[in-house]
Parts: sequence; structure tokens; C-alpha cells
Amino acid sequence: MPLALPSSGAPIRVVGDVHGDATAFAYAAATDRFVVQLGDLTDYGPDSAGTLRIMFELIDQGRGLFLLGNHDLKLARVLAGHARMEPVVRATIEQLDDALRERVQLEVARAPGWLRHGTDFLVHGGFHPAMLTGPPPDHGLDRAEGRLARALFGEPTGRMQPDGYPERSLRWVDHIPPGLTVYCGHDRRSTNGRPYVRRGGAGGTAVFLDTGAGKGGHLSWIDL
Repeated sequence: MPLALPSSGAPIRVVGDVHGDATAFAYAAATDRFVVQLGDLTDYGPDSAGTLRIMFELIDQGRGLFLLGNHDLKLARVLAGHARMEPVVRATIEQLDDALRERVQLEVARAPGWLRHGTDFLVHGGFHPAMLTGPPPDHGLDRAEGRLARALFGEPTGRMQPDGYPERSLRWVDHIPPGLTVYCGHDRRSTNGRPYVRRGGAGGTAVFLDTGAGKGGHLSWIDL
């Protein structure tokens, strides 16, 4: 069964991409608020195993959940034998004992693709208005398609950036309805170390919380 948020009035802490920075994630998790991590718990940073243990402890205590991120799904699919092993995933898997490998597959399979919390919308990579028409699909460990692909990967242009990562458009921000704020990660858009805020043409707002944890930057979070 997918995990769910507490009641709409409950205070929550929204945490951006962790990418194996367990030390920073431990600070973020030290709160009485319900913790929602936006996906991409693992890879790149020094302690993906520690990051997963913190997240699973939050789940077990009823104090948090994580949304499905593309790195989380790739890790679980590799562990399940559904995807090709890449070097960054191999480095993460080498940190995991058998119990963690099993738990990763269980938790990723039920991680929601997106969640709404009043006027706040939480997703890993990108928004589409169709996400407001119903709950995220039960994905198991299937390859992401349709709305779930937008949730995980944003809106790729099909081109590559000079840094070797896919270029992604932010046109979807203009389709966020007025009064709605989308909190997401996936793209490191910040230029000053703070979450990047972008106003959309339809009146909505996107807040990008990936500030480079595990990749030479730091971890960001926002209390709602």
C-alpha cells in the first residue's frame, strides 16, 4: 500500500535530493515535523546506505516518507534484475547489505509519484495538470511512463547539456494553476545556494530544492 501524508493541516518538512549525504539528511530528519523527501535518496554521495537507514527509520516510526525519484527507481529495478547496472548504481549497491537490498525494493515499489498537501504539490521532477485529476499510479517497479515519467524526469528536450546531463525544459511551470506551489527536486537550478523559485505564467509557483547534496553542494529543506 502506498504511503500517505498526514492531515492537510499537519506541519511537514520537505527535503530535497539527498544523493547519499547521510550526515546532512540526519540533520534534516531531526524534527517533530513529518518529513517528506522528494526522491533521489541515493547515488553520488559517500553514504547511501546510511541515508536509506534514516529514511526507513522515519517510515517505521510513522514520521516520514519519500517520493519516487528516478535514482530510487533505477536502484530498485537493478536490484530486482529489471535494469542494467550503471557505475553510479554499482557503487551504491556495494554499500548495501542483504536486508537493505530487500527493503529498498519494497519501499521503492510503494513510493508515491506525487502528493498534494493543501495548496502545496510535492513531486520529484516535474508537474503536469493531469496529476491533479487523480492519485499517482501504482507502479510496482515498472518503467516510468506517462504522468509518472513527467513526475520523475521533468520535461526533457531531447538534447544534452555540456555537463553530460539531459537538458530539461521548464515550460511545465507555466501550467501550474494559480494558488498552487509545486515543490520538486531533480534539477539543480540554484545559482546562489538557495532553493530556486520560478513563477509560472498561469499564476502558480515552482520551488526547486535540489541544491547539490552528494554532488559537491548541500542539502536544502523547507518547513511548511
